[in-house]
Amino acid sequence: MTTSDIQQAKQRFGIIGNTPGLNRAISRALQIAPTDLSVLITGESGTGKEFFPQIIHTNSRRKHGRYIAVNCGAIPEGTIDSELFGHEKGSFTGALSDRKGYFEEADGGTIFLDEVGELPLTTQARLLRVLETGEFIKVGSSKVLKTNVRIVAATNLDMVKAISEGKFREDLFYRLNTVPIELPPLRNRVEDILLLFRKFSNDFAEKYRMPAIQLTDDAREMLTSYRWPGNIRQLKNVTEQISIFETSREVSAAVLRPYLPAYNIERLPVLSANHDNKDGFQFGNEREMLYQVIFEMKKEVNELKHVVHNLMAEQHSAVNEELDVYAQEPVIKHNNSPIHPVLKTYHLDENASEGEIIHTENEYEEEPYTMEDVERETIRKALERNNGKRKKTAEELKISERTLYRKIKEYNLE
Repeated sequence: MTTSDIQQAKQRFGIIGNTPGLNRAISRALQIAPTDLSVLITGESGTGKEFFPQIIHTNSRRKHGRYIAVNCGAIPEGTIDSELFGHEKGSFTGALSDRKGYFEEADGGTIFLDEVGELPLTTQARLLRVLETGEFIKVGSSKVLKTNVRIVAATNLDMVKAISEGKFREDLFYRLNTVPIELPPLRNRVEDILLLFRKFSNDFAEKYRMPAIQLTDDAREMLTSYRWPGNIRQLKNVTEQISIFETSREVSAAVLRPYLPAYNIERLPVLSANHDNKDGFQFGNEREMLYQVIFEMKKEVNELKHVVHNLMAEQHSAVNEELDVYAQEPVIKHNNSPIHPVLKTYHLDENASEGEIIHTENEYEEEPYTMEDVERETIRKALERNNGKRKKTAEELKISERTLYRKIKEYNLE
């Protein structure tokens, strides 16, 4: 594809940026558009994957056919087969009439399956049959129907990991992944960040009828050094918030900082883009990074507690020596089990007989913590912030609604 073709596609679909990774993805979409090959688009949430199925469809022979976009993660598991393949009247409670599914409606066109990694395994088997033979069966029917659709799928999951965990069919992955297109995260498109901010700032200035936001030099540096876990979607939201709430049209780094969640944490070495931790584990996503930071902080707190208790023990020992009081108790270790540090506190009691020392014993134990504890608390607080609204909570946590429902049930957060 020529540079002119790529620029035309950008203008038509409002895509901003000139990084090689973005241009390569657009070029690949244009190249495979005239074919009927299945395409799998991968990339983090908020990178703009939804534009590429449209680029493929509008530049294909199917451009006059229907284009249907389906968010697989937003459809409940119990109705996903009916939505995709249709159902017969009376096939289940509430099926009051026959219904065409998306694959029947999109016959001769293109269907975009967003969050395809969230499909249940039974639905994956049905989808594989459509890809291999073009055949499907409505829910509650035994009649085989044919459809001629092109499938473009997208996911933000690690599909290799999902396959190894038995959550996604390997044969379906290879059928969908005939042509892979990978979108780079915003943190790898540093030179595009200011271009996108300027575009969003002008859009919101026009929308809200106010002057566009301008950034000082230190604010621009802060904007480009931030890791943007929510990618372009997060940048757009931040720009809109600043446009609405800030009275001054020139924004400095001090003003910008509160709009960038955990800005200082994002800049910690453990979170750097190409950094592995001391155990050689490379983080797979932003959430894992956050969990690691929490665990490291917890570990440091426990270490500080040890130090404080040791200092207190030394102080009491010094006091006892001055009082010429000596106390020693044996340390017993059972079955090679770890010994919790025990703090013996000795003090004189006014009511004690002469020479008698009263002591109290405080056992200090480290607080246990697990990944599940952190995840449960994160979901609970997010639900509270969103007044129990699961759709908003799922969007904030950047997970699908189905995954959120499963986690709520798993952690008994109903």
